[in-house]
Amino acid sequence: MNLGLNEILFVSSILLFISVLLSNPSRKFGIPELLVYLGVGMVVGNGGQYDFVYNYPQTTESLSLIALGFIIFTGGLDTRYVQIQAILKEGLSLSTLGVLLTTLITGGLFSFFTPYSFTEGLLLGAIVSSTDAAAVFSILRTQKIRLKEHIAPTLELESGSNDPMAYLLTISIANYLNGTLTKPVFIISEFLFQIIVGAGFGLIMGKLCIWFLHKFPLKNKGLYPVLLFSCVLFTFTSSKFLNGNSLLAVYITGLIIGNSSYRQKIEITEFFEGNSWLMQVSMFLLLGLQSFPQLILPQAGKGLLVATILIFIARPLSVLLCYLPYKASWKKKIFISWVGLRGASPIVFAIFPVLHGVEHGEDFFNIVFFVVLTSVLIQGSTLTPIAKWLGLVEKEVE
Repeated sequence: MNLGLNEILFVSSILLFISVLLSNPSRKFGIPELLVYLGVGMVVGNGGQYDFVYNYPQTTESLSLIALGFIIFTGGLDTRYVQIQAILKEGLSLSTLGVLLTTLITGGLFSFFTPYSFTEGLLLGAIVSSTDAAAVFSILRTQKIRLKEHIAPTLELESGSNDPMAYLLTISIANYLNGTLTKPVFIISEFLFQIIVGAGFGLIMGKLCIWFLHKFPLKNKGLYPVLLFSCVLFTFTSSKFLNGNSLLAVYITGLIIGNSSYRQKIEITEFFEGNSWLMQVSMFLLLGLQSFPQLILPQAGKGLLVATILIFIARPLSVLLCYLPYKASWKKKIFISWVGLRGASPIVFAIFPVLHGVEHGEDFFNIVFFVVLTSVLIQGSTLTPIAKWLGLVEKEVE
Protein backbone atom coordinates (compact mmCIF):
# COMPACT_ATOMS: atom_id res chain seq x y z
CA MET A 1 0.00 0.00 0.00
CA ASN A 2 1.45 3.36 -1.10
CA LEU A 3 0.58 6.14 1.30
CA GLY A 4 0.63 9.86 0.53
CA LEU A 5 1.72 12.58 2.95
CA ASN A 6 -1.82 13.16 4.23
CA GLU A 7 -2.30 9.45 4.92
CA ILE A 8 1.07 9.25 6.68
CA LEU A 9 0.23 12.22 8.89
CA PHE A 10 -3.23 10.77 9.57
CA VAL A 11 -1.80 7.40 10.68
CA SER A 12 0.96 9.12 12.69
CA SER A 13 -1.54 11.25 14.61
CA ILE A 14 -3.58 8.18 15.56
CA LEU A 15 -0.51 6.23 16.66
CA LEU A 16 0.76 9.10 18.80
CA PHE A 17 -2.69 9.59 20.33
CA ILE A 18 -3.09 5.90 21.17
CA SER A 19 0.43 5.68 22.62
CA VAL A 20 -0.08 8.65 24.93
CA LEU A 21 -3.48 7.35 26.11
CA LEU A 22 -1.93 3.97 26.92
CA SER A 23 0.78 5.51 29.11
CA ASN A 24 -1.38 5.75 32.25
CA PRO A 25 -2.81 2.21 32.12
CA SER A 26 0.66 0.82 31.42
CA ARG A 27 2.05 2.59 34.49
CA LYS A 28 -0.85 1.28 36.58
CA PHE A 29 0.02 -2.32 35.69
CA GLY A 30 3.77 -1.75 36.05
CA ILE A 31 4.53 -1.97 32.33
CA PRO A 32 7.24 0.47 31.14
CA GLU A 33 5.73 3.06 28.79
CA LEU A 34 8.53 2.61 26.28
CA LEU A 35 7.51 -1.02 25.85
CA VAL A 36 3.98 0.13 25.06
CA TYR A 37 5.22 2.51 22.35
CA LEU A 38 7.28 -0.27 20.78
CA GLY A 39 4.31 -2.62 20.97
CA VAL A 40 1.94 -0.19 19.24
CA GLY A 41 4.41 0.17 16.37
CA MET A 42 4.89 -3.59 16.09
CA VAL A 43 1.14 -4.28 15.99
CA VAL A 44 0.46 -1.70 13.28
CA GLY A 45 3.46 -2.14 11.02
CA ASN A 46 3.48 -5.79 10.11
CA GLY A 47 0.82 -6.31 7.49
CA GLY A 48 -2.65 -7.69 7.95
CA GLN A 49 -6.08 -6.72 6.69
CA TYR A 50 -4.86 -3.51 5.03
CA ASP A 51 -1.53 -4.88 3.89
CA PHE A 52 0.37 -2.10 5.67
CA VAL A 53 4.04 -2.98 5.96
CA TYR A 54 6.67 -0.47 7.00
CA ASN A 55 10.19 -1.45 5.93
CA TYR A 56 12.42 1.59 5.46
CA PRO A 57 15.60 0.98 7.50
CA GLN A 58 17.51 3.95 6.04
CA THR A 59 14.72 6.40 6.90
CA THR A 60 14.23 4.76 10.29
CA GLU A 61 17.90 5.05 11.21
CA SER A 62 18.16 8.68 10.08
CA LEU A 63 15.02 9.86 11.86
CA SER A 64 15.79 7.84 14.99
CA LEU A 65 19.31 9.26 15.26
CA ILE A 66 17.93 12.79 14.99
CA ALA A 67 15.34 12.02 17.68
CA LEU A 68 18.04 10.46 19.85
CA GLY A 69 20.16 13.57 19.37
CA PHE A 70 17.37 15.82 20.74
CA ILE A 71 16.77 13.43 23.65
CA ILE A 72 20.47 13.46 24.55
CA PHE A 73 20.59 17.26 24.16
CA THR A 74 17.69 17.56 26.62
CA GLY A 75 19.51 15.24 29.01
CA GLY A 76 22.52 17.56 28.87
CA LEU A 77 20.24 20.59 29.25
CA ASP A 78 18.80 19.14 32.48
CA THR A 79 22.16 18.12 33.97
CA ARG A 80 23.65 20.52 36.48
CA TYR A 81 27.36 20.75 37.16
CA VAL A 82 26.68 20.89 40.89
CA GLN A 83 24.84 17.55 40.64
CA ILE A 84 27.54 15.74 38.69
CA GLN A 85 30.67 17.16 40.33
CA ALA A 86 30.66 14.44 42.98
CA ILE A 87 30.11 11.64 40.45
CA LEU A 88 31.74 13.05 37.30
CA LYS A 89 34.69 10.64 37.23
CA GLU A 90 32.67 7.53 37.98
CA GLY A 91 29.93 8.54 35.52
CA LEU A 92 32.43 9.09 32.71
CA SER A 93 34.19 5.86 33.63
CA LEU A 94 30.92 3.96 33.24
CA SER A 95 30.17 5.67 29.91
CA THR A 96 33.58 4.93 28.38
CA LEU A 97 35.44 2.09 30.07
CA GLY A 98 32.12 0.49 31.04
CA VAL A 99 30.97 0.43 27.41
CA LEU A 100 34.27 -1.06 26.28
CA LEU A 101 34.23 -3.75 28.98
CA THR A 102 30.60 -4.61 28.22
CA THR A 103 31.47 -4.94 24.53
CA LEU A 104 34.40 -7.26 25.22
CA ILE A 105 32.61 -9.44 27.79
CA THR A 106 29.35 -9.73 25.87
CA GLY A 107 31.05 -10.21 22.52
CA GLY A 108 33.51 -12.75 23.84
CA LEU A 109 30.91 -14.90 25.60
CA PHE A 110 28.44 -14.67 22.71
CA SER A 111 31.04 -15.86 20.20
CA PHE A 112 32.08 -18.64 22.60
CA PHE A 113 28.55 -20.06 22.83
CA THR A 114 27.56 -19.51 19.19
CA PRO A 115 29.11 -20.12 15.73
CA TYR A 116 29.76 -16.39 15.22
CA SER A 117 33.34 -15.14 15.05
CA PHE A 118 34.92 -13.10 17.83
CA THR A 119 34.76 -9.92 15.72
CA GLU A 120 31.08 -10.51 14.97
CA GLY A 121 30.52 -11.06 18.67
CA LEU A 122 32.24 -7.75 19.38
CA LEU A 123 29.93 -6.01 16.92
CA LEU A 124 26.87 -7.36 18.71
CA GLY A 125 28.45 -6.49 22.06
CA ALA A 126 29.09 -2.91 20.91
CA ILE A 127 25.52 -2.49 19.68
CA VAL A 128 24.05 -3.42 23.07
CA SER A 129 26.83 -1.93 25.21
CA SER A 130 25.22 1.39 26.12
CA THR A 131 22.43 2.07 28.54
CA ASP A 132 19.69 3.98 26.80
CA ALA A 133 19.23 7.67 27.54
CA ALA A 134 15.59 7.73 26.51
CA ALA A 135 14.70 4.70 28.61
CA VAL A 136 16.65 5.77 31.71
CA PHE A 137 15.46 9.40 31.66
CA SER A 138 11.87 8.32 31.11
CA ILE A 139 11.70 5.66 33.81
CA LEU A 140 13.58 7.67 36.44
CA ARG A 141 11.22 10.62 35.94
CA THR A 142 7.99 8.64 35.88
CA GLN A 143 8.65 6.23 38.77
CA LYS A 144 8.34 9.16 41.27
CA ILE A 145 11.19 8.08 43.53
CA ARG A 146 14.25 9.90 44.80
CA LEU A 147 17.40 7.82 45.09
CA LYS A 148 20.22 8.12 47.62
CA GLU A 149 24.00 8.29 47.04
CA HIS A 150 23.78 10.46 43.88
CA ILE A 151 22.51 7.45 41.94
CA ALA A 152 20.09 9.33 39.66
CA PRO A 153 22.73 11.85 38.43
CA THR A 154 25.18 8.99 37.93
CA LEU A 155 22.74 7.02 35.80
CA GLU A 156 21.67 10.08 33.82
CA LEU A 157 25.28 11.15 33.17
CA GLU A 158 26.20 7.63 32.11
CA SER A 159 23.21 7.09 29.84
CA GLY A 160 23.47 10.57 28.37
CA SER A 161 27.16 10.24 27.50
CA ASN A 162 27.68 6.56 26.63
CA ASP A 163 25.71 6.46 23.37
CA PRO A 164 28.51 8.23 21.47
CA MET A 165 31.05 5.63 22.64
CA ALA A 166 28.78 2.70 21.74
CA TYR A 167 27.90 4.19 18.34
CA LEU A 168 31.55 4.78 17.47
CA LEU A 169 32.45 1.21 18.42
CA THR A 170 29.52 -0.10 16.38
CA ILE A 171 30.32 1.75 13.17
CA SER A 172 34.06 1.08 13.52
CA ILE A 173 33.67 -2.70 14.00
CA ALA A 174 30.97 -2.86 11.30
CA ASN A 175 33.24 -1.03 8.84
CA TYR A 176 36.06 -3.42 9.72
CA LEU A 177 33.81 -6.41 9.00
CA ASN A 178 32.63 -5.06 5.64
CA GLY A 179 36.17 -4.11 4.61
CA THR A 180 35.87 -0.31 4.79
CA LEU A 181 38.43 -0.14 7.60
CA THR A 182 41.09 -2.75 7.02
CA LYS A 183 43.39 -2.30 10.03
CA PRO A 184 42.71 -1.94 13.76
CA VAL A 185 44.95 1.14 13.86
CA PHE A 186 42.54 2.88 11.46
CA ILE A 187 39.66 2.05 13.79
CA ILE A 188 41.47 3.63 16.74
CA SER A 189 42.46 6.76 14.81
CA GLU A 190 38.93 7.18 13.41
CA PHE A 191 37.50 6.67 16.88
CA LEU A 192 39.75 9.32 18.46
CA PHE A 193 39.13 11.76 15.60
CA GLN A 194 35.34 11.55 15.96
CA ILE A 195 35.53 11.96 19.73
CA ILE A 196 37.79 15.03 19.52
CA VAL A 197 35.82 16.69 16.71
CA GLY A 198 32.45 15.94 18.31
CA ALA A 199 33.48 17.20 21.74
CA GLY A 200 35.22 20.28 20.35
CA PHE A 201 32.36 21.23 18.05
CA GLY A 202 29.82 20.71 20.83
CA LEU A 203 31.82 23.00 23.10
CA ILE A 204 32.03 25.72 20.44
CA MET A 205 28.34 25.48 19.57
CA GLY A 206 27.33 25.61 23.24
CA LYS A 207 29.26 28.85 23.71
CA LEU A 208 27.90 30.27 20.43
CA CYS A 209 24.31 29.47 21.37
CA ILE A 210 24.67 31.32 24.67
CA TRP A 211 26.26 34.26 22.83
CA PHE A 212 23.34 34.39 20.36
CA LEU A 213 20.77 34.25 23.14
CA HIS A 214 22.48 37.19 24.88
CA LYS A 215 23.31 39.34 21.85
CA PHE A 216 20.13 38.98 19.79
CA PRO A 217 17.06 39.69 21.93
CA LEU A 218 13.82 38.67 20.21
CA LYS A 219 10.61 40.65 20.52
CA ASN A 220 8.53 37.49 20.25
CA LYS A 221 9.41 35.30 23.24
CA GLY A 222 7.97 32.25 21.55
CA LEU A 223 10.82 32.34 19.04
CA TYR A 224 13.53 31.59 21.60
CA PRO A 225 12.84 27.83 21.69
CA VAL A 226 12.68 27.83 17.88
CA LEU A 227 16.06 29.56 17.70
CA LEU A 228 17.65 27.01 20.02
CA PHE A 229 15.93 24.13 18.21
CA SER A 230 17.57 25.25 14.98
CA CYS A 231 20.94 25.51 16.74
CA VAL A 232 20.66 21.94 18.04
CA LEU A 233 19.74 20.64 14.58
CA PHE A 234 22.65 22.61 13.10
CA THR A 235 25.05 21.16 15.68
CA PHE A 236 23.89 17.61 14.98
CA THR A 237 24.11 17.86 11.19
CA SER A 238 27.29 19.96 11.03
CA SER A 239 29.23 17.61 13.29
CA LYS A 240 28.31 14.81 10.87
CA PHE A 241 29.69 16.87 7.97
CA LEU A 242 32.93 17.25 9.94
CA ASN A 243 32.98 13.48 10.64
CA GLY A 244 32.65 14.13 14.35
CA ASN A 245 30.38 12.28 16.72
CA SER A 246 27.06 14.11 16.51
CA LEU A 247 25.57 12.55 19.65
CA LEU A 248 28.52 13.67 21.77
CA ALA A 249 28.38 17.12 20.18
CA VAL A 250 24.73 17.77 21.08
CA TYR A 251 25.17 16.38 24.60
CA ILE A 252 28.03 18.78 25.35
CA THR A 253 26.10 21.63 23.74
CA GLY A 254 23.14 20.88 26.00
CA LEU A 255 25.38 20.60 29.06
CA ILE A 256 26.91 24.04 28.43
CA ILE A 257 23.59 25.73 27.69
CA GLY A 258 21.86 24.12 30.66
CA ASN A 259 24.48 25.44 33.05
CA SER A 260 24.42 29.01 31.72
CA SER A 261 22.10 31.96 32.29
CA TYR A 262 20.10 33.26 29.34
CA ARG A 263 16.75 34.75 28.38
CA GLN A 264 13.58 32.65 28.69
CA LYS A 265 15.46 29.77 30.29
CA ILE A 266 12.41 28.27 31.99
CA GLU A 267 10.29 28.44 28.83
CA ILE A 268 13.06 26.94 26.70
CA THR A 269 13.63 24.11 29.18
CA GLU A 270 9.91 23.30 29.27
CA PHE A 271 9.77 23.33 25.47
CA PHE A 272 12.61 20.82 25.17
CA GLU A 273 11.09 18.61 27.90
CA GLY A 274 7.94 18.31 25.79
CA ASN A 275 9.98 17.92 22.62
CA SER A 276 11.99 15.13 24.25
CA TRP A 277 8.81 13.19 25.01
CA LEU A 278 7.61 13.66 21.44
CA MET A 279 10.95 12.36 20.16
CA GLN A 280 10.88 9.38 22.54
CA VAL A 281 7.36 8.30 21.62
CA SER A 282 7.96 8.85 17.88
CA MET A 283 11.28 6.99 17.91
CA PHE A 284 9.94 3.94 19.72
CA LEU A 285 6.87 3.86 17.46
CA LEU A 286 9.09 4.06 14.38
CA LEU A 287 11.38 1.29 15.62
CA GLY A 288 8.33 -0.82 16.41
CA LEU A 289 7.09 -0.31 12.87
CA GLN A 290 10.47 -1.38 11.50
CA SER A 291 10.38 -4.68 13.40
CA PHE A 292 8.76 -7.95 12.33
CA PRO A 293 7.85 -10.51 15.03
CA GLN A 294 8.06 -13.37 12.54
CA LEU A 295 11.77 -12.55 12.10
CA ILE A 296 12.45 -11.77 15.77
CA LEU A 297 11.02 -14.98 17.22
CA PRO A 298 13.52 -17.32 15.47
CA GLN A 299 16.32 -15.31 17.12
CA ALA A 300 14.72 -15.49 20.59
CA GLY A 301 17.18 -18.12 21.84
CA LYS A 302 20.22 -16.04 20.89
CA GLY A 303 18.50 -12.91 22.17
CA LEU A 304 17.85 -14.57 25.51
CA LEU A 305 21.51 -15.64 25.65
CA VAL A 306 22.70 -12.07 25.02
CA ALA A 307 20.20 -10.63 27.53
CA THR A 308 21.33 -13.12 30.18
CA ILE A 309 25.00 -12.30 29.58
CA LEU A 310 24.28 -8.56 29.71
CA ILE A 311 22.06 -8.49 32.77
CA PHE A 312 23.83 -11.04 34.96
CA ILE A 313 27.49 -11.02 33.82
CA ALA A 314 28.67 -8.19 31.56
CA ARG A 315 26.91 -5.25 33.20
CA PRO A 316 27.64 -6.22 36.83
CA LEU A 317 31.26 -7.09 36.06
CA SER A 318 31.89 -3.89 34.10
CA VAL A 319 30.33 -1.79 36.89
CA LEU A 320 32.45 -3.48 39.56
CA LEU A 321 35.64 -2.95 37.54
CA CYS A 322 34.78 0.69 36.81
CA TYR A 323 34.20 1.35 40.51
CA LEU A 324 37.52 -0.09 41.69
CA PRO A 325 39.14 3.39 41.99
CA TYR A 326 36.07 4.94 43.64
CA LYS A 327 34.34 4.63 46.98
CA ALA A 328 30.75 3.46 46.72
CA SER A 329 28.49 1.20 48.72
CA TRP A 330 27.69 -2.29 47.50
CA LYS A 331 24.04 -1.30 47.37
CA LYS A 332 24.83 1.45 44.88
CA LYS A 333 26.95 -0.88 42.75
CA ILE A 334 24.25 -3.54 42.73
CA PHE A 335 21.53 -1.06 41.77
CA ILE A 336 23.58 0.57 39.00
CA SER A 337 24.41 -2.91 37.72
CA TRP A 338 20.72 -3.77 37.58
CA VAL A 339 19.64 -0.53 35.88
CA GLY A 340 21.75 -1.17 32.80
CA LEU A 341 18.62 -0.59 30.77
CA ARG A 342 18.67 -1.13 27.01
CA GLY A 343 16.21 0.87 24.92
CA ALA A 344 15.96 2.55 21.54
CA SER A 345 19.68 3.28 21.09
CA PRO A 346 20.79 -0.35 20.53
CA ILE A 347 17.96 -0.88 18.01
CA VAL A 348 18.99 2.27 16.13
CA PHE A 349 22.64 1.20 16.17
CA ALA A 350 21.67 -2.30 14.97
CA ILE A 351 20.30 -0.81 11.75
CA PHE A 352 23.80 0.34 10.72
CA PRO A 353 25.19 -3.17 9.97
CA VAL A 354 22.04 -3.95 7.95
CA LEU A 355 22.43 -0.84 5.79
CA HIS A 356 26.16 -1.39 5.22
CA GLY A 357 26.01 -5.00 4.14
CA VAL A 358 27.58 -6.64 7.18
CA GLU A 359 27.07 -10.39 7.14
CA HIS A 360 24.42 -11.51 9.66
CA GLY A 361 23.37 -7.85 10.03
CA GLU A 362 19.65 -8.66 9.90
CA ASP A 363 20.10 -11.45 12.43
CA PHE A 364 21.84 -9.02 14.77
CA PHE A 365 19.00 -6.49 14.39
CA ASN A 366 16.41 -9.08 15.43
CA ILE A 367 18.59 -10.37 18.28
CA VAL A 368 19.06 -6.83 19.58
CA PHE A 369 15.34 -6.11 19.36
CA PHE A 370 14.61 -9.14 21.51
CA VAL A 371 17.31 -8.06 23.99
CA VAL A 372 15.73 -4.61 24.30
CA LEU A 373 12.26 -6.05 24.87
CA THR A 374 13.67 -8.31 27.57
CA SER A 375 15.67 -5.54 29.23
CA VAL A 376 12.85 -3.00 29.31
CA LEU A 377 10.33 -5.57 30.55
CA ILE A 378 12.50 -7.13 33.28
CA GLN A 379 14.79 -4.31 34.40
CA GLY A 380 12.45 -1.40 33.67
CA SER A 381 9.52 -2.87 35.56
CA THR A 382 11.61 -3.82 38.62
CA LEU A 383 13.52 -0.55 39.10
CA THR A 384 11.40 0.72 42.00
CA PRO A 385 11.09 -2.63 43.87
CA ILE A 386 14.85 -3.22 43.65
CA ALA A 387 15.60 0.32 44.87
CA LYS A 388 13.24 -0.14 47.84
CA TRP A 389 14.64 -3.60 48.60
CA LEU A 390 18.17 -2.16 48.71
CA GLY A 391 17.03 0.73 50.90
CA LEU A 392 18.08 3.35 48.36
CA VAL A 393 14.82 5.29 48.18
CA GLU A 394 15.30 8.62 49.93
CA LYS A 395 11.73 9.72 49.80
CA GLU A 396 8.63 9.30 47.72
CA VAL A 397 7.86 12.23 45.46
CA GLU A 398 4.14 13.03 45.18
